[in-house]
Amino acid sequence: MKLAILATLVAGAAAFAPASQISRSTSLNAVGKEKLQYVPCISTDDLPSPGSATSGVAGGLAICIAVDPAGKVYALGDKCPPVNQPLSFGKVNDDGTIQDPVLGTKFSLKTGEVVGKWCPAGIGKLIGGLFDPVGVPVYPVKAKGKTVEVQVDVNYKANFEANYWSGILDAQGKANGKYY
Repeated sequence: MKLAILATLVAGAAAFAPASQISRSTSLNAVGKEKLQYVPCISTDDLPSPGSATSGVAGGLAICIAVDPAGKVYALGDKCPPVNQPLSFGKVNDDGTIQDPVLGTKFSLKTGEVVGKWCPAGIGKLIGGLFDPVGVPVYPVKAKGKTVEVQVDVNYKANFEANYWSGILDAQGKANGKYY
């Protein structure tokens, strides 16, 4: 029975494993230009205590706002690879990393790169072998008045959707999404 459950888990994870690593940069697939600007994410009243993290949204992107034990604030993408659970549920460590709460991977607060072993805990030992180690994006962050602002590409969502929607679900039959 245990072998059947294990085989099912591995087969399920393999179904979602990418055939190859795809670039996730909007600049390669962008229809419009990248436009970086600081946008509000969370209130300064909602900043977590040192050594913890919280989530916010900036420019339509899920953002993890982490505060290291010394009180420095960082902004990272809030989706932990490879299965996209929230990074904001993770533990901020003394070594300048934040740890994925489920699979145990540590990410640098400064660079977003993987630090140490990839998916070392629990089910991560099974799933991690199916995916190449990949980091999380980091964003510049600043306080402005009573708001924490994060610098993001405000055209990210539009650039992503421009290639996705064009011709795929166009109910009007036009490839550019315009009505007749």
